[in-house]
Parts: sequence; structure tokens; C-alpha cells
Amino acid sequence: MCRVLHNNRGLSLIELVVTMVILGILASLILPSAQMTSTRVKEIELKRNLREIRNAIDEYKKNYDKAVQPNLPPPEGPKSGYPIDLQELVKGHDFGGVVKGKIKFLRRPLTDPFNPPKEGDAPWEAWGKRSSEDESDSNSWGEQDIFDVYSKSDGKAIDGTKYKDW
Repeated sequence: MCRVLHNNRGLSLIELVVTMVILGILASLILPSAQMTSTRVKEIELKRNLREIRNAIDEYKKNYDKAVQPNLPPPEGPKSGYPIDLQELVKGHDFGGVVKGKIKFLRRPLTDPFNPPKEGDAPWEAWGKRSSEDESDSNSWGEQDIFDVYSKSDGKAIDGTKYKDW
């Protein structure tokens, strides 16, 4: 008896094609999920940054209101009690007598992940701003003070709302 041994070390063309089709299907399922995850992470960052800036503006106003007392002269800045610009939240403000020195409300400038500042611009330039004298849905800033911030991005969120309406 004669045995013939065949050594098949390679893959057939059909096996390679089937493998490539399976990998293609898996990639087409994973890619949209990865893109959705990336968008969701940016949305979470935008919500967090908006909340932190708005809380800092509110804390600034509270400290201003504490400083305005009958026996103390009013602190420098707008009479509304809101900051003149967003950078003041990072640099700090001396409210004269409430506490010694400047009070800082943010540790660092926060950026909009969907509308990052252009090269050479300050991080605050990318945010839309509203003053206390502007309408609540205004898209132009009156420059009296900073009452609110919003995203200037024209994009839509996963839930269908516009980022600038957050």
C-alpha cells in the first residue's frame, strides 16, 4: 500500500474571500458605533463645559452681590454684577472686602469641542455670549457683561437638538 500525503499549508481562495467578507461585515458594524461614541464623548464634554462656565458666572454674581453692601463701596465692573469677559473667571476678581485678594472661578479656559478656537484666537472667542441686557435667544452679544454662554456650532446633537440651543 502506498500512501500519498498531501501537505496543504496555504489557504484556498474561497477561504480568503469568506474571511475578508466576514471582516468587512464586522468593520461596517463597528465603525458607526465608534463614530457615535466619539460624538457622544464630545457632547458630554460640551454639556460639562457649559455647566462649569455657567456655574462660574453664577458664583461671580453671588460674590458681587455679597460685596454690594450699604457700608462698602461697590466693586469695580459692570453694575449688573456679571463678569465683563470670560477670562475674568480664570484670572479672578477682587470684590473688595468680601475676602482678601482675588477670587478665581475657573482653573483654566474651557473650550467648545464642536467649535474649537481658531489658531491664534483665545479659547473664549469660540463661545457665543449673551449679556444681561440681551434677549434670551439672541445670537449677538451686547458686550455689557457676560450673563450666559452657548455653543456657536451649527451641528445637531444625537437627540436632534442643536448644540447652540443647549
